[in-house]
Amino acid sequence: ALIRLRNGRYVSDGCPPALAAAGRAGGRLDCVSLLAAIGVFVRERRGPLHVQIDADASRLPSTGTSVRRHWRAPSCDRTRLAADIIEALAQACRCQTPRDAIATLDSAWHLGFVDEEGIAAVFAHLPRRFRVLRGLLDRRAEAGTESLVRLMMRMLGCSVETQVDIPGVGRVDLLVDGWLIIECDSRAHHASWEERRRDTRRDLAA
Repeated sequence: ALIRLRNGRYVSDGCPPALAAAGRAGGRLDCVSLLAAIGVFVRERRGPLHVQIDADASRLPSTGTSVRRHWRAPSCDRTRLAADIIEALAQACRCQTPRDAIATLDSAWHLGFVDEEGIAAVFAHLPRRFRVLRGLLDRRAEAGTESLVRLMMRMLGCSVETQVDIPGVGRVDLLVDGWLIIECDSRAHHASWEERRRDTRRDLAA
């Protein structure tokens, strides 16, 4: 079965809803919307759908406030429904606060969507003022919340180590000033009874 998005544009009925919505809007899934769809951390998952629109696009459907358009010439095939990952990360840096942008880049790097070369390519797409963020990235961060807390601690003037192995405890998310352990637990990986028991044992050992 096929689903008609616009005149001359069709997708299979198994197409992810976000991609189909971007196609109906006349563009490609982009920015924080694309990153959230593939599992990269973004702070705000609610809100308008971010869509990349070709610079020469015309006769676009009216979307009101449900779609945020990013106008630029695509580097990918025009038939694709998703923007290039490097361009999406660069756009996400523009659309988020600096702290949230760092957490997003940390997440994409940790998950393997980009490597050192890819991170350099992201910053090559951004104005010079964004380069200050490069030195604050840490690909060892396993969660966006971990990145945010790390940045908060550094803002307070603390020394922060990431993913530290402590004998008898194991690896902890953050070690602040050499003595304070901070664990950034989420419901996604710490909600079950066994996970809670494991976390409690680690807390007691710490």
